[in-house]
Amino acid sequence: LKQRITMPAMRLNARSKVNAPRRSPMAKAVAVTSIPAPPAKLAKVPLELEEPKEVPLNTYTSKKPLIVKVKSCERIVGPKATGETCHIVLETDGKAPFWEGQSYGVVPPGTKLNSKGKEVPHGVRLYSIASTRYGDYFDGKTASLCVRRATYWCPEMNKEDPAKKGICSNFLCDSKPGTEVTLTGPTGKILLLPEEDPNSVHIMCATGTGIAPFRTYLRRMFLEDVPNFRFGGLAWLFMGVANSDAKLYDDEFQVMAERFPDQFRIDYAISREQQNKDGGKMYIQDKIEEYSEEVFDLLKNGAHIYFCGLKGMLPGILDMLERVAKDQGLNWEEFYEGLKENNQLHVEVY
Repeated sequence: LKQRITMPAMRLNARSKVNAPRRSPMAKAVAVTSIPAPPAKLAKVPLELEEPKEVPLNTYTSKKPLIVKVKSCERIVGPKATGETCHIVLETDGKAPFWEGQSYGVVPPGTKLNSKGKEVPHGVRLYSIASTRYGDYFDGKTASLCVRRATYWCPEMNKEDPAKKGICSNFLCDSKPGTEVTLTGPTGKILLLPEEDPNSVHIMCATGTGIAPFRTYLRRMFLEDVPNFRFGGLAWLFMGVANSDAKLYDDEFQVMAERFPDQFRIDYAISREQQNKDGGKMYIQDKIEEYSEEVFDLLKNGAHIYFCGLKGMLPGILDMLERVAKDQGLNWEEFYEGLKENNQLHVEVY
């Protein structure tokens, strides 16, 4: 029989510390210049967006979508990044409300042939929303997406094969102000930010565009004036990237870390620039392992842990956590089940 593990909630206030907050060394990263910089004080926002008590779900579908326009589309990685990632702001005029951690669906223009040879519209592609419900302009009129351009390198051609590129990601990354986008959603409950206890600890683990939902959490925690959610806990972000040019939203995160040093920690795993303890490439599981004792202590005391990014990230992290748990004399299976039963574990990989 499996024994349920009871984990008392850890409470922190704005002055609380969990050891000394550490930040990875500053490295030059690309800032998003098409949106307002983080305000000097908490941004005033239209609080009527806090009033609905039920999470919005599937307000729009592929049969009844919402047509919105692109406000801006900007490349947000440096020249040495592996691939191209864009920050895309959509003008929704507040017609597609959502909560932090949800996704929108996008239907790319054009058609395809289905299995029966019939010409049909393209299917819906899901993208995690990268702004809070108030948007990057804090007025509730926009929503943002973080999109990596999907390409395919053909070894036989020795170049990218345009016939196999990602249809929707390329459409979005090539968009210009005024481009119409067919939107569905919002969808998803898995990564909704738990707000019952504003003093909770949140450990966020992301690779690539998996940073999108965590950017929404952090902007809500540290940039917006939301009276019914005064964050007094600890937010700890682990972010895996290939090199410093591939960092996303680092300018915002450094501002948050500077203003809230007792409440926000950020640690990068930069695989092509850092080495793990064994001399190999530094992947996100290696960076988390450096702080494994602290991470497990926080989890035992009720912290939430989130994973978002490519599904390939998850096995390495879980294997590392299982190894560390056994080294600490814990029954990993029971501990893992306890995290799920207590709603402390939140996973969305793709």
